[in-house]
Amino acid sequence: MRFLNRRCFVALLFVLTLGFAGVAQQTGSRGFDITNLDRTCKPCDDFYRFANGGWLAKNEIPAAFSVWGTTSKLGENNREVLRRILEEAATNTSAPAGSNEQKIGAFYASCMDEAKIETEGVAPLVQELVQIDKINDVRSLQQEVARLHTYGIGVMFGFGSAPDFKKSSEVIAITSQGGLGLPDRDYYIKDDDKSKKIREAYVAHVAKMFELLGDDAAKSGAGAQTVLGVERKLAENSRDRVQMRDISKLYNKMNLAQINALTPNFNWAYYFRGINAPQVNDVNVTTPEYFQALDKLLTSVPLADWKTYLRWHLVRDAAPLLASKFVNENFDFYGKTLTGAKELQPRWRRCVAATDANLGEALGEVYVKKAFTPGAKARMKKLVGNLIAVLRDDLGTMEWMGDATRKAAITKLNAFTTKIGYPDKWRDYSGLKVERASYVDNMMRSAEFESQRDLRKIGKPVDRMEWGMTPPTVNAYHNPLLGEIVFPAGILQPPYFNLNSDDAVNYGAIGAVIGHEMTHGFDDQGRKFDSQGNLAEWWSPDDLKNYQSRAECIEKQFSAFEVEKGLNLNGKLVLGESIADLGGLKIAYAAFQKSLEGKPRPADIDGFTPEQRFFLGWAQVWGRNYRPEAARLQVATDPHPLSRFRVNGPLSNMQAFASAFSCKEGEPMVRAASDRCQVW
Repeated sequence: MRFLNRRCFVALLFVLTLGFAGVAQQTGSRGFDITNLDRTCKPCDDFYRFANGGWLAKNEIPAAFSVWGTTSKLGENNREVLRRILEEAATNTSAPAGSNEQKIGAFYASCMDEAKIETEGVAPLVQELVQIDKINDVRSLQQEVARLHTYGIGVMFGFGSAPDFKKSSEVIAITSQGGLGLPDRDYYIKDDDKSKKIREAYVAHVAKMFELLGDDAAKSGAGAQTVLGVERKLAENSRDRVQMRDISKLYNKMNLAQINALTPNFNWAYYFRGINAPQVNDVNVTTPEYFQALDKLLTSVPLADWKTYLRWHLVRDAAPLLASKFVNENFDFYGKTLTGAKELQPRWRRCVAATDANLGEALGEVYVKKAFTPGAKARMKKLVGNLIAVLRDDLGTMEWMGDATRKAAITKLNAFTTKIGYPDKWRDYSGLKVERASYVDNMMRSAEFESQRDLRKIGKPVDRMEWGMTPPTVNAYHNPLLGEIVFPAGILQPPYFNLNSDDAVNYGAIGAVIGHEMTHGFDDQGRKFDSQGNLAEWWSPDDLKNYQSRAECIEKQFSAFEVEKGLNLNGKLVLGESIADLGGLKIAYAAFQKSLEGKPRPADIDGFTPEQRFFLGWAQVWGRNYRPEAARLQVATDPHPLSRFRVNGPLSNMQAFASAFSCKEGEPMVRAASDRCQVW
């Protein structure tokens, strides 16, 4: 009953994470704000601080946020547009029954009906708690796991659909490790003081939630320790995030006989019936060793402990939907302790987010009519085309790449599909019932609807028109299995993209985002997929060796970045995003230079040359203030580096940056020629 749309259980979508980060004022056609600058800092010493230091000093993080930076105005504007749409729909009680307007209005209204939610208390969970209490053997345990999975509650493991890694035109079942209440397996395993304190806070939080369910203090405390013990066993048998980035080791296709042999205590045919799956012939078991261990735990862990574990995950996922005592306790741990946020976001924000998560394309269809112009889409298409042309030229002259690999790389690039703004075919919500009576019921039905929509894909051809993000999302992604780069309407607005802005700034901001997503097709993960989106080795041995040497250069650089005393970035974890940042910037800069050919040189603006404005365009979308807890959480779990390293890291490798600001070798922003990294 987090009851949100099913999440993919393997990191197949390589996204540019933007967060919610602050207010950037657009000044005329400049596209960057000179008041954001810190002129006490030289650009060659710390370009991130030079470009953003003024803004960072003037803008504290609002209490309800854990990260706040220069692009938050975009996120705030999008939310306000969605809020107006939803409030209008919620007041329109005469909308045709079953229409998208009726559904988004009823969903939002049910979420906003705080008085009703308060009076219900824990009542919405009673039926599910009874079902858990009825468990009396491994078979009924499996039945309840399947039941919870249909609600999007990922106990024990994750299950869904995905393209076959080696036959990407077809969809098969996929399953992977999961079932943890803390953000990552390392939170259970590391023994440093911070990790221990988080575990202590987690146990206290679980105990409080059990008390809210009606358990006495002794039972609640014992139950919390049981939850930690069960989850620790799951964590100890899980791969870490770096291991989960090795996509070739996540492909372990098994038929039913093989998967049943892998887990003799778990009856998969019974599970498939429980989740109402179509006929399943093959399953990609991404982490076989996890399922072998889980199978043993099914019988070695007492049923009473499993029931306690399931009760916890039920209330954990449902907590944001329930009465304020559950909401506040949930926020105290997952908001305050883990991210450092000081206040719960207002209810309307949470309800907008929930509606977008569950009815995103119904809401998005209205959003794009209000917030995304045909002119913006046309200009984006032109920008994308320019960058693809530059990368094609770059691949054609890559000195370290042999002819056969070069040809295959260009073929892959030419096969890219670009999606801009919103889907050509909107999702059909006709099978989803939405009423004003109960927020929890709406979330449950929505989760079941999405679960069935996902499972019905199994055994069918891939739908290449489907989107993995809703139109208002401030983000972008590359999917290697579909060979696509996707840019929702939500990001195609200032400060990332401004129809009235200077070209230099647009190329530095949205141009580098485009290049970033394109480069993901050739990063440490994307490079393993061919032009058809199939997992294949299309590199010659020498070319692969050359590539890996260049990737190791980036890994080493980013592992050296210190976040705080005793904590550095994990270069292996952020490798793909860092390759994409560097490659995206180089491609975007070359495309910008190409766009100037045959034209008069653009004038300086506020004393900055076009080349300097390009780099300011990149740097100023990344200005962010982080709470320490949020920074640590990102370092532990996110494949994207913290924003200051996303700016200074790639730029320190670029001669074009050094030339633009007349930086000399030996200055902090200029690496020695022998230490510079270059992949694309």
